[in-house]
Amino acid sequence: MRKPTFETMTNIFLKNFFQGLVIIGPIGLTIYVIYFVITSIDNIIPSVARQIPGLVFISVLLVTALLGYLGNKFVVGRFFVDAVDSLLEKTPGIKHIYSSTKDVMSSFVGDKKKFSDPVWVKTNENPEIWRIGFLTQKEMADVDKHNYVAVYLPHSYAISGWVIVTEEKNIKPVIGMSAATAMKFAVSGGVAGFHSDENIFKAPE
Repeated sequence: MRKPTFETMTNIFLKNFFQGLVIIGPIGLTIYVIYFVITSIDNIIPSVARQIPGLVFISVLLVTALLGYLGNKFVVGRFFVDAVDSLLEKTPGIKHIYSSTKDVMSSFVGDKKKFSDPVWVKTNENPEIWRIGFLTQKEMADVDKHNYVAVYLPHSYAISGWVIVTEEKNIKPVIGMSAATAMKFAVSGGVAGFHSDENIFKAPE
């Protein structure tokens, strides 16, 4: 049996080290993000956070959920939410920040979320190239773009994206993927599989 060389042992170590990074990296980053969010919200009231860590965070979650419930289920709550919304929409200076934030938030969550219609978009004819995106405007006639649609294309490994306006003939509905799975597929750079949590890419054995 040949004795392992220093180079062989180094290669084995590096292979296992990087495999360990693949395993621990996402876990560590997830824990860090959760910790950062919790501590940032906790520090809204530092004195309480020092006495009972996590109390402010839990309180914010409960109050937010309660406001959402009252705003949807009760007439008085809905009236109050609409009144505040109308006030902020009409306040000079503030309305631009509020409207933009509201539009972005409602695009991802809530009853009016926009990214719910995944489509394939042909972005090049020769060679034929298709990208996955989300149909955001089915009709562009108001801006003199008849038979055109607007599609949002998310960037991979980022929370950003860009919008293109293309002819209807250049899009096809995505079959076999939910909106959430399509977003996961796009944002992961195609690494995430088409079904559940399976991956297209797997680390070599």
